[in-house]
Amino acid sequence: MQIKTPDIGVDKATVAEILVKVGDTIAVDDSIVLLESDKASVEVPSTSAGVVKSIAVSEGDEVSEGAVLIEVESADASASAQPDVKAEPVAEAKPQAKPEVQTTVTASAPATSSSTQIVDVKVPDIGVEKALVGEILVKVGDEIAVDDSIVVVESDKATVEVPSVVAGTVESVVVKEGDSVQEGVVLITVKTAGSVTTAPSAPTTTSNPVAAAEPARTAPAPQATQSGPVEIAVPDLGVDKANVSEILVSVGDRVEKDQSLVVVESDKASVEVPSTVSGTIKAIHVGENQEVKQGMPLVTIDGIADVQPSEQAQEKAAAQPVKAESKPVAQAETVVEPKAHVADSSDKLSKEQQAENAKVYAGPAVRKLARELGVLLAQVESSGPHQRIIKEDVFAYVKARLTAPQKTAPVVAAAVASGLPALPDFSAFGGGEIAAMTRLQQVSVPQLSLNNFIPQVTQFDLADITELEAWRGELKGKFKQEGISLTILAFIAKAVAFLLKEEPYFAGHLADDQKGVLLRNEIHMGIAVATPDGLTVPVLRNPDQKSIKQIAIELGELSKKARDKKLSPKDLQGANFTITSLGSIGGTAFTPLVNWPQVAILGISPATMQPVWNGSGFDPKLMLPLSLSYDHRVINGADAARFTNKLTKLLADIRNILL
Repeated sequence: MQIKTPDIGVDKATVAEILVKVGDTIAVDDSIVLLESDKASVEVPSTSAGVVKSIAVSEGDEVSEGAVLIEVESADASASAQPDVKAEPVAEAKPQAKPEVQTTVTASAPATSSSTQIVDVKVPDIGVEKALVGEILVKVGDEIAVDDSIVVVESDKATVEVPSVVAGTVESVVVKEGDSVQEGVVLITVKTAGSVTTAPSAPTTTSNPVAAAEPARTAPAPQATQSGPVEIAVPDLGVDKANVSEILVSVGDRVEKDQSLVVVESDKASVEVPSTVSGTIKAIHVGENQEVKQGMPLVTIDGIADVQPSEQAQEKAAAQPVKAESKPVAQAETVVEPKAHVADSSDKLSKEQQAENAKVYAGPAVRKLARELGVLLAQVESSGPHQRIIKEDVFAYVKARLTAPQKTAPVVAAAVASGLPALPDFSAFGGGEIAAMTRLQQVSVPQLSLNNFIPQVTQFDLADITELEAWRGELKGKFKQEGISLTILAFIAKAVAFLLKEEPYFAGHLADDQKGVLLRNEIHMGIAVATPDGLTVPVLRNPDQKSIKQIAIELGELSKKARDKKLSPKDLQGANFTITSLGSIGGTAFTPLVNWPQVAILGISPATMQPVWNGSGFDPKLMLPLSLSYDHRVINGADAARFTNKLTKLLADIRNILL
């Protein structure tokens, strides 16, 4: 069995690491290769258990969706093949006519497989690369129907209840709460209950091969009894209220199951609400910019219309072996034909254009439409809220390309998006080539650009940590035996947290109307951590309420999660003050950038031994440079000087915290 590249949200990715070798025995969901793109690093899981027979890629290869990664020889497949071999001689040994025997075999094969058929229910396209299993709603032995919710998956964008696509009995639950899953990962297996009815129908149709197709058409009949007007409501979005930013369908439109209907936006995320059934839009109950909440009706779908097309499609499918095959070919041509007009625009995508595409704000349905039409989203002008690209923008772009393919204005617009002029042409000076930034660096650019609007000042000071470092030296041996790394940063975090309770403005935020300051009730401290992909800032919660030992433990855990790329969105949110340390890298002082919406950040440079005048001579002291940057709209210079002076006294004698 071939394991192929799943949909990872980008057109191409690079094989960064191969995690298996030929001869290895792997199970379902075992990671086989690590793929990297400008958006993320993804470990591709195996969809089959068995022995690795061959590896079709090598490190550094560029792959796209559907590319073969490895080939697995399944033990189950070889075992199941043996009964089939034995079944043939039995069929041949019967004295009856050969046509009847062949018809009986072909009819009974699906009957026996369907009666014991185990169906995998997988993660659908939820618009993000990875999500966490927040809750499992079923257990082994439960009877479930089509569209019954089976698990709840959560991401930083939305919370989604995944429905079952089949009815039957839950055979096994493959995932557990807290697991990280992606599109295509198996969630549960279901033993189908209704498919046993195909077994008695086989003998009645042994003499007529055409009639054998009729039981296949009777299978969807139960769906007709469940059809009718279905109301699609707002799902659990993880927030109390949201606004309808775009309606993707109109009354009379035919929609398929899981097709996006409306886009709802909150301050947390933008979510496309999918249809839970196929049918025709009967009514739309909301308008654009309307405020909605969980449970409110969005649209009504008449599911009755969904049965007739499916029956017609099955009649055509059943008639294909008898009638000429020209009809399916004609249908395929009509589907491919519209795409061919603009496919050339995506054939020559450079890495720079792909990187621009990854940064465009658009939903999964729009991205899918763009891929089908071969459209570069980076060149499409947006008209949706918050510069979101909607389907009408894509259609307008295609129309413009067909009438004026020589237009290059979007490229110029992308070049000046940062507010700076486009780069000059360096070809006369030896030229150069673009080195792509990491995804973390790209995401940081808009956040760092906000610093241009903050009137920032930096206050410098020196703290005598001679005695503090001596005490840390006495303690770190004992801490090391317990597996705890006791750094000077743990003491600094504790001292700063203590000081922020006395100076709450340094942990506040400038109000939106710039007429007040939001003073926070709790201290949540961002700790900058350097990783191979760039700088990330996980949050240390309530350090003012924790001991130095607890702080040291949590600092170690946050640093490890940051380096292993295992930080969750919650680990990065809610900070109201930041500490960034250069450790022992070097330097004497620097000016850290205030991280909006915070108003202050403390930079720590390497401590050095310096001579300090004691009134009669010089003493060698271990001096720690402090660099406090602050938003001058909220904090005055005198306040900043007082803050750093208090901090130097706390670090000189940490016992002051106990007073």
